[in-house]
Amino acid sequence: MNALVKAGGRQPVAVSAAVEEKQYLTFMLGGEMFSIDILCIKEIIWYSSLTEVPMMPACIRGVINLRGAVVPVMDLSSRFGKPSTPVGKSTCIVIIEVATQVEGERQNMGVVVDSVQAVLEIPASEIEPAPSFGAKIRPDFIEGIGKVNGKFVILLNVDRVLSSEEIGQMGQAAASGDMHLLSA
Repeated sequence: MNALVKAGGRQPVAVSAAVEEKQYLTFMLGGEMFSIDILCIKEIIWYSSLTEVPMMPACIRGVINLRGAVVPVMDLSSRFGKPSTPVGKSTCIVIIEVATQVEGERQNMGVVVDSVQAVLEIPASEIEPAPSFGAKIRPDFIEGIGKVNGKFVILLNVDRVLSSEEIGQMGQAAASGDMHLLSA
């Protein structure tokens, strides 16, 4: 879990080139590699028992106690409309800091992933825009597609995937039985 890998294999030739590289935490989810900007990541913990909360959207597995704070934990696979992530010996919870509905405020949220892979430095020149079709998840969830050693890594837009406003609407829909909001 503690590996830092340079994508593209090229050394920066000038200081400005180094600034264009961003670091991403890569992880596996349902056999596909995804990544999140490392600046959003607070910590990574092993999966442990969660407390289920009634009337939550299906993508929220429950909450954990993280040093006295209640942190909701989302199943990313379920959020992407796929079956729930099975818990295995390499299953982790990645704690991410996300924007809230209140301007300027941030909150921690956990996401369940199959396994954490590495931290990659991906140059901006190796990142393509999100495809407008053919993706297995909503296009607005994708920040871009990184090319790393001949393979693609999906760069997630954390503020969209973990939108507290949208998840709140899903919770209200689940409580009221309004099914059309659940498929958003």
